[in-house]
Amino acid sequence: MATYTVRPATLDDLPALTDIYNHYVVNTAITFDLRPLSVDERRSWFADHAATGRHRLLVAVGSNNASVGYATSSRWRPKAAYDTTVEASVYCRPEVVGSGCGSALYSALFDSLTGEDIETIVAGVSLPNPASIALHERFGFRSGGVFHD
Repeated sequence: MATYTVRPATLDDLPALTDIYNHYVVNTAITFDLRPLSVDERRSWFADHAATGRHRLLVAVGSNNASVGYATSSRWRPKAAYDTTVEASVYCRPEVVGSGCGSALYSALFDSLTGEDIETIVAGVSLPNPASIALHERFGFRSGGVFHD
């Protein structure tokens, strides 16, 4: 397993994070986006996260100090009753998948959320995706429902 440094993301990370995300837009269905996004289009997403509070954005950097993945806790739904529910997401460069990057990110993310006013953390996984299912199960997630189409 590789070793990663996990830290809060900075605006300087946004191009690399956008590149990581766009890999999954182009090559998978997991993002539910239909086209790659520009860095400018991702700025509002970036701004929705902070170094403190419920909505975090953490980045993993490898030995060469390059961003290799990120994890977020984001707003689940825009209704006040859902304020204490967040959605967790993790994306890693394809070349580091399976190396512990996702686990390092989720460990740091969930540790950083300790003490925040969060009742529930949810995650969406498009199927089939056994690696993501295994990662989420390791962190205590369990299936709550399946969208079939």
